[in-house]
Amino acid sequence: MTDYKGVIFDFNGTLFFDNDKHILAWNAISKELRKREITEEELYDKFNGTPNDQIIRYMTDGKASLEEIKKYSLLKEEYYRKFCQEDKANFHLVKGVEEYFNYLKERKIPFTIASASIKENIDFFVESFDLEKWMDVSNIVYDDGTYENKVQMFHDASQKIGVSMKDILIIEDSVSGMKSADLAGCSKILVVCDENMESSYKKFPGVIGTMRNFEHILDSL
Repeated sequence: MTDYKGVIFDFNGTLFFDNDKHILAWNAISKELRKREITEEELYDKFNGTPNDQIIRYMTDGKASLEEIKKYSLLKEEYYRKFCQEDKANFHLVKGVEEYFNYLKERKIPFTIASASIKENIDFFVESFDLEKWMDVSNIVYDDGTYENKVQMFHDASQKIGVSMKDILIIEDSVSGMKSADLAGCSKILVVCDENMESSYKKFPGVIGTMRNFEHILDSL
């Protein structure tokens, strides 16, 4: 079994399957900014795990003002939360997550979240999924506008839970998240992904395994 003393979770696409909601929301923004929808390639290579301001700069070829970046970032997340709430059947944590949270808490293994979501969404998740039951939500690291990528997010999350990066397990779902985890010095990366992506994701530096949900996570470590 993989030896780790702390865990950092990504959120979107990892603890909560919501890619379809992000696609709907970004499509709405893309239509307004570019008069077209986003492509699947853009979704995986440019959007997933990337802070909103970077995505909006990408969409506008770097021409968006700070005011426009803030406006469209907030608008995208308003769309996103609306789509989440409307899909009541799928508005829940991924299968096995609560049991794994309980496992970590019982064994006093510290854990937190490092997410490219903005504070409004983090607050939305904390309230909707009752995250305070398992973790100190003040330790959650999110997109506050100061991060260019998730490398520093992971370092900050590591410091917040008081565990060295060499002893941390990072659970991610996106290519950019995996790359950032590796650049942050993590050698224990577990990836949540579809079956057809498992073989390619296992080739990334630091990736020790893949899984489709958390139901059998202890078998993956």
